[in-house]
Amino acid sequence: MSGGARVVLGVTGGIAAYKAVEVCRRLVDAGCHVSPIMTAGAGRFIGETTLSALASEPVRTSLWDEDSPIPHTKLGQGADVVVVCPATARLLADYASGRSADLLTATLLATRAPVVVCPAMHTEMWEHPAVQDNLSTLRRRGVTIVEPESGRLAGGDVGHGRLAEPQRIVDAVLAKLTPNDLDGLRIVVSAGGTREPIDPVRFIGNRSSGKQGHAIAAAAVRRGAEVVLVTTQAASAPSGPDVRAVETAAQMRDAVVDAAAEADVVVMAAAVADFTVAEVADSKIKKAGGVPVLRLEPTVDILAELGSRKRPGQTLVGFAAETDDVASNARSKLEAKNADLVVANDVSAAGVGFEHDTNAVVIHSAGDALEVGFSTKAQIADRILDAVVAHRLRSPGSSNR
Repeated sequence: MSGGARVVLGVTGGIAAYKAVEVCRRLVDAGCHVSPIMTAGAGRFIGETTLSALASEPVRTSLWDEDSPIPHTKLGQGADVVVVCPATARLLADYASGRSADLLTATLLATRAPVVVCPAMHTEMWEHPAVQDNLSTLRRRGVTIVEPESGRLAGGDVGHGRLAEPQRIVDAVLAKLTPNDLDGLRIVVSAGGTREPIDPVRFIGNRSSGKQGHAIAAAAVRRGAEVVLVTTQAASAPSGPDVRAVETAAQMRDAVVDAAAEADVVVMAAAVADFTVAEVADSKIKKAGGVPVLRLEPTVDILAELGSRKRPGQTLVGFAAETDDVASNARSKLEAKNADLVVANDVSAAGVGFEHDTNAVVIHSAGDALEVGFSTKAQIADRILDAVVAHRLRSPGSSNR
């Protein structure tokens, strides 16, 4: 999807320029090659060194680059997408009128790549008819506008005009780089570790943060799918999917099975507890009462149930988070649960699995195993979806519509 894609990141002179640093970091984490441009005004808010250190190459600021006599043409022609974050009222006016005032505006005029513009300014400026006219002009020309949000502005004011959050901007950029190969498909993704209550305060749980499942759901939305995300970590869920919050294994089972009835693809990325407490205390268990005895009973095997219910043409993806015999356990799960793919990882390895932003997996299918080396979870998500697409293309009765 975004691996190696060249993104020109333009930063203009607004107080929200500091958020461009985080946008840059997240784009690089998603596998993009980021070429930053800063206007003179941007340099009053953030330093070139900061952006250069996080981007894929040093910041450019001038049309008069001794190493490249036509830097704007080189950048514009080489870009897969150009994003301006933040975009000031001045930038919008220059771009809409075709005025080449500096390296950034010259690059915008010299590219045929998709352009994403992220305005940020005070409410009065945002609402001014001239600004709105310029935005209308840019929209008519096919520019994607990531509209600002309401919130705290510079100087302590509160209103509309606050730069969109970094992930919204990154999602808009990645959407321009993503194939629409899941268009029309209904996908269910589970994410997070379930919590099995002991009493109203305590629970049995695991270390799953839900990050990998959330990354898969976000990537599926970008690729055109209609996505239901069943998660125990709803507060950190991405925008786009239909989010259904659950807590226990039983709640997850009910939500996933219900959503899976109409799904083309089900991805069970959640870490579901194997056991639950048979008798949950009505009130907090006190230490003074001595060490409690907890009687455990097995939870429902959601993946196995989905496998037994699987319709012709439906694709089922399981996960195997292991610490030993990873490949053997994954192959066993693939066969025993009637899954089409099983994504396995060694969660004891450094930087892999629970709570990390990175992962390394092997995607098992019948007679095959695809190794995906150490990458961000966003990159892993797309490789998993690539495997889903490939499986559906070679499976009778499946369709990517």
